[in-house]
This record gives sequence, structure tokens and C-alpha cells, in this order.
Amino acid sequence: MDKLSITGGNPLSGRLRVSGAKNSTLPILAGTLLTDQPVTICNAPHLHDVTTMIELLGSLGVEVVVDEKLNVEVCARSLGELLAPYELVKTMRASFLVLGPLVARFGQAKVSLPGGCAIGSRPVDQHLKGLEAMGADIEVVDGYVLAKAPAGLTGRDVYMDVVTVGGTQNLMMAACLARGTTRLYNCAQEPEVVDLGNFLATLGAKIQGYGSSVIEIQGVESLHGGTHMVMPDRVEAGTYLVAAAATGGCIRVVDADPTTLTAVLEKLQQAGARITTGDDWIELDMRDRQLRAVDIETAPYPGFPTDMQAQFMALNAVAEGAATIRETIFENRFMHVQEINRLGANIEVHGQSMAVVHGVDGLTGAPVMATDLRASSSLVIAALVAHGTTVIDRIYHIDRGYETIEEKLQQVGAQVQRVS
Repeated sequence: MDKLSITGGNPLSGRLRVSGAKNSTLPILAGTLLTDQPVTICNAPHLHDVTTMIELLGSLGVEVVVDEKLNVEVCARSLGELLAPYELVKTMRASFLVLGPLVARFGQAKVSLPGGCAIGSRPVDQHLKGLEAMGADIEVVDGYVLAKAPAGLTGRDVYMDVVTVGGTQNLMMAACLARGTTRLYNCAQEPEVVDLGNFLATLGAKIQGYGSSVIEIQGVESLHGGTHMVMPDRVEAGTYLVAAAATGGCIRVVDADPTTLTAVLEKLQQAGARITTGDDWIELDMRDRQLRAVDIETAPYPGFPTDMQAQFMALNAVAEGAATIRETIFENRFMHVQEINRLGANIEVHGQSMAVVHGVDGLTGAPVMATDLRASSSLVIAALVAHGTTVIDRIYHIDRGYETIEEKLQQVGAQVQRVS
């Protein structure tokens, strides 16, 4: 099993490119099931989760080709199967997003209940509630969702009880082929939801309001093919910026979108970093500046993203002062605390939703283990700061969300190697 060996102490310096957003690519790939015409997805990151979604599409009978420019060409002309099996869905929660498109286009689907990171309960009840409101007959049998709508879906007003990114995306896609008009209320407003909306509009969907709390979709008989460029990965960009701040470095991330990172950039400035931005780049300079602890409270977009919480915990571990981190999105998302503390950090967890980080003068390398995707990136940041060598085990978690992380870090001066 691969590990990362990181010798810390070097300030990150230089330039690196941000990959396409994993959390956009996965629902967009699911959305290709809505049309029988060819669709090309550009700027898709080459990650394990993306490969899993492509395997799932292939198991349904979808033709998927990665061309010489690494674009993903998809054609769901004729599906031989309407089953998304447990073996694939259990490894990645986003696989559940094929449910809405399959029911909308084919009138039925059998999709395993999802898996993914072990960061607490993330129920799919809002997905199912919305599909039922649109006329689908839903049963849950032996761990599978059986959905049937032989006469097709019908547009309805759907009120989601909680803000859910996946639920918003699944219902957006299903509504595109429903008869009449669907209005979704209490929608997630994340940039990845906007990216999916732009993709669906490219295919001919009549959809408006995405990026706000109310989305309106007027159903159409069919969608056509098209080409879509996936947005930059805001979490990847944020992770490398935090790493540069923690190490006292100066980096520029390019092919990035600063407008999707407002809350993160504000916190980095509060931490003492100098931030400058352009249309498609962000530069952070922490040279000769004092790193200060910053309080964090996660919230749905445009609030501070839960996927950046662990990275800021690593930054606060070596900052001046103490900081409180409150996690309001997922329970059980402090599993990285014990591992960072192994490097010499002073972090206390209070219940499931609050941690207090007392900054220390330095960290020391030690063997640690990744527990989930974003927790693993916090260990990378802590290792980059620590004196000596840190070996991070179970980095398949990292590979789910960070494309060639060791190569990108090497480009900006980190001493990092992938070892067996």
C-alpha cells in the first residue's frame, strides 16, 4: 500500500496548476445519462473517484472514452442495465447521483445506498422525498433504492428540509426531463451546483436560479449533446494556499477561481497572509509574516466550507495563539485530531462539533494514518511544517481528491515522495 514520505521545514515557493473540481465532475458525469447524444467533459481531474464513476457508467452500458487531450467523451445512447451495484456505490457517495437521471430518462432504476468517507451520517432522504413528490414509487429493499416512474416524472414544488448538495443535484437532474415545471426550495448554493446547472443548460435544459436557494426547471422532452469545461477545484486550491501559509512560503495557484474561495481567502488574510488575485489565479505570500490563529465555523456556501476545516486545523496548530473550530455540517469530522497531535500539536476536542487548537512552536515528524479525504490533506500540511520526516499511511484517501499531489508539491519545493 502506497504511503507519502514528507520531510518538512521548507517554505513552499513557486507556481502550480489547479485541477478540475472532483465535486463538479462526479455529478456532471452522472448527468450525461440524461441524453442519448455524445457529451464531452473537459478539465476532469484524473482521480480514483472519477475512475469509479466512469466504471459505474460503463457497468450501465455507457460508452466512455478518454481522448488524447484527456477529455472524457460519454455516450449513453443505449443502456443495457439500470442497476448501480453496491460494489461501486459503496466506495463513493456521489455514485448515488445516477438515481435521478436514470428514473427521469428510463422510468426506473435500482441504486445501492451510498458509501464514501466515514465522516458521519449523510442521509439520502431528501433525494427520495423529492423524487416521490415528482411521482416516483420508491422502495428500499436489501440496501437498494428501487425507483419506478413508468409514466415519467411530473414537475412539482419540492421543499427540502435541510440544505443538501447531493439532494439538490439529484433533483435538478431529474426535473430536466419531468413534465411541467419543478421548483426546488432550500437548495444548496455551492459553486459545484452552479457548474452542474451550467452543464445542464449546455445540453438544452430550461433551468434558472441555480446558485440561489430556489431553482426552477421547466421539463423538456429530451436533452442533446454538448461540451462542458469543469470548474477549477476550489478545495484543492485552498489546500495548497493553506500549505503555503503554514510553511511561511509564497505560491501562485493558476487556473483557479478566486470568486469561489471568498470565505477561505478572508480567513487566510486574518491569519496574516498577503493575498492577491486575478481572473484565474491566486497568490499567497507569507514570507516574513507572523501566522496568527483564526477561529473557524463551517457553514453551507457561501459560508466557510467543511472541506477546508481540517486544513485550517493544521495551520492553527503552528499559529500564534489559540483558535476554536466548530463543525456544523458533519458529525465525526475530527478524526484527524489524534494524528496531528502525534506530531506534537495541542488540539482538544469537545464533543462532536468543537475543537480548540493551541498553537505550538513546532511539530515533529512521525508515522501517521489518513482517516478520510480531507483529514489526509491536513496531515500533509502538518508534515510540511514538521521537523524531520513524516510517513502518511493509507493515502488512497488522498488519491480520491488530489491529482498527483506529490508532483505538485515537488513543483513548489516540498520534499515529498510516494513510497510503497
